[in-house]
Amino acid sequence: MYAIVDIETTGGHADSNGITEVAIYVFDGTKIVHEFSSLVNPGVPIPPFLESYTGITNEMVSTAPFFKEIAGEVFELLKDNIFVAHNVNFDYSFLHHQLASHGFNLDTQKLCTVRLSRKVFPGYKSYSLGNICTALGIPIANRHRAAGDAYATVKLFAAILKQDEGSILQSFLKRGSKEYNLPPNLPKEQFDVLPQCCGVYYFHDSQGKVVYVGKAKNIKSRVGSHFNGNGTGKQKQDFLRAVHGVSHHQCATELMSLIMEATEIRKFWPEYNKALKKVDFNFGLYDYQDQNNYIRLAVDRVRKHIKPLYTFRTQLEAIQTLQKLVDEYQLCPRMCLEHAAHQLCSASDNQCQGACEGLEPADSYNQRVTQAIETLVNQESYAVVDKGLYADEYSCVLIEKGRFYGMGYIPVDTNIMQLEELKQYITPHKDSFYVREVIESEVMRGKGRVVSLV
Repeated sequence: MYAIVDIETTGGHADSNGITEVAIYVFDGTKIVHEFSSLVNPGVPIPPFLESYTGITNEMVSTAPFFKEIAGEVFELLKDNIFVAHNVNFDYSFLHHQLASHGFNLDTQKLCTVRLSRKVFPGYKSYSLGNICTALGIPIANRHRAAGDAYATVKLFAAILKQDEGSILQSFLKRGSKEYNLPPNLPKEQFDVLPQCCGVYYFHDSQGKVVYVGKAKNIKSRVGSHFNGNGTGKQKQDFLRAVHGVSHHQCATELMSLIMEATEIRKFWPEYNKALKKVDFNFGLYDYQDQNNYIRLAVDRVRKHIKPLYTFRTQLEAIQTLQKLVDEYQLCPRMCLEHAAHQLCSASDNQCQGACEGLEPADSYNQRVTQAIETLVNQESYAVVDKGLYADEYSCVLIEKGRFYGMGYIPVDTNIMQLEELKQYITPHKDSFYVREVIESEVMRGKGRVVSLV
């Protein structure tokens, strides 16, 4: 038996919206054997645009039962039947959430008539309920009302059964099938060809734009995990509606996957990636020459068209690094550190040799400043070498003078110790504080072989 369902709601996600109407037709494959339809008091106001869209007003639901009053009956109609709906995960998420809040655990198989229609009736531009029913000559009475849309879904499902003769439907219901879990607009063929290997995956919207980038040890397994469960939040539901395609890029190592994820997020700025968008270089260390020809060092925000000597994620990190240089090279605090600018400083101070008072010549002072800068910017160059995608190559992540240069694959007979020789095989990437941290962390964990370069 199939429970063919449609609901109307006060919004697009279940955790902060309510159901305003529910309709269920129990269908045995040839005829409707039971039907249920009821307005529902959602307990929250219906937005004006949804009143206009569905025709269900706040006045209409004011005397309707609350969901808790019909929960038992709804659960009895659903619990032993296959749950069928057009974009099934939306309807299921609402009913699962509402039933759970009243002590009922809904756990049934699901079928999506959007996905089934795409398989059984390929080639149409749109598979929205209105458009696919129009294309197949199925009339819809009381459009955007639960009973009208659910009845049209019954007719659509009957047409699917007739055309399919059961083969596609059974594959959807087969244990291990991801069909009912996948978003309605994501072709299963794209999911099926995903490899079970390390790499980066991309979710695309209807226009092909990248809306999410992720990394994985097992691409196929990780992609599938995005669609498990019955997420009720707005972000999850909006995300599921947005996903129309998936692609991937295979990487040889987890380190390369981590790096590529970070660089691709910075490249595409996907709508549904949040955390790594905030990880960036915000502060830089700059040098300039004052009117008396002394080289001064200063911390400031990273700005376009002004290249810093070195970059940092936070202002504190930048100041701490500068303080270390001041101590190590006996630089004048007043000429480097903003917080020390108002303090007295003299030649008797161990930290300062009198540059701020003109007692130390600029040439002498600038020599130590230059040494400090070289210490910071001319750090070690090294490569992290690991297995490649194929037996005749290595993967290589290249660090030049303390900065991330790029990564790629090198032939096994390459002279790994020669920086310039390595560069011809390496694809340059934008330097990133996050990537530096990732590389350092993976190296400390013993991932890959670290080779110092000349």
